[in-house]
Amino acid sequence: MTTLSGRPNTALVVVDVQTGVVERAHQRGAVVANIGTLVARARQEGVPIVWVQHSDEELARGSDAWEYVPELRRQEQEALVHKSFGDSFEGTALEDVLAAAGVGRLVVTGAQTDACIRSTIHGAFARGYDVTLVSDAHTTEDQSAWGAPPPDQVIAHTNLYWRYQTAPGRTAGVTETKDVTFSG
Repeated sequence: MTTLSGRPNTALVVVDVQTGVVERAHQRGAVVANIGTLVARARQEGVPIVWVQHSDEELARGSDAWEYVPELRRQEQEALVHKSFGDSFEGTALEDVLAAAGVGRLVVTGAQTDACIRSTIHGAFARGYDVTLVSDAHTTEDQSAWGAPPPDQVIAHTNLYWRYQTAPGRTAGVTETKDVTFSG
């Protein structure tokens, strides 16, 4: 039901599951395993996978911390989008990659829930995409020392409010890894 005409396809978007981003993330192992399950399912079903990789002053391109976690390996034919802002669309080729694949619906996974995940799902929705957030396939680290709620609450709150997002001609949704469908 996307507002983007001629875009019937769905893509799996894997945001910033990089060594330095998720090294202290809440339930890191389980989240990475769920993302791995979705990657395998997307490959089996021929669904485009877009890998998003962040770099900035603290996450230097080419460093060990910048690399994707060893459990997740991008295949050569799968799109890789480099970013330096929270929203994966800002200053990147993401829109061009998705348009070329006829994608109007995104299934979003990755890190950090309270930063790049929120920015990206909102950015996609505002640009006309249908957006499904995978509830058990995104994570964040503990930011409570700076006044944030504990990570499990940040994740739960993000899942709660995204479930109820609405806009004309677009759908937002939240689902668990086991219930993800890449069609419709």
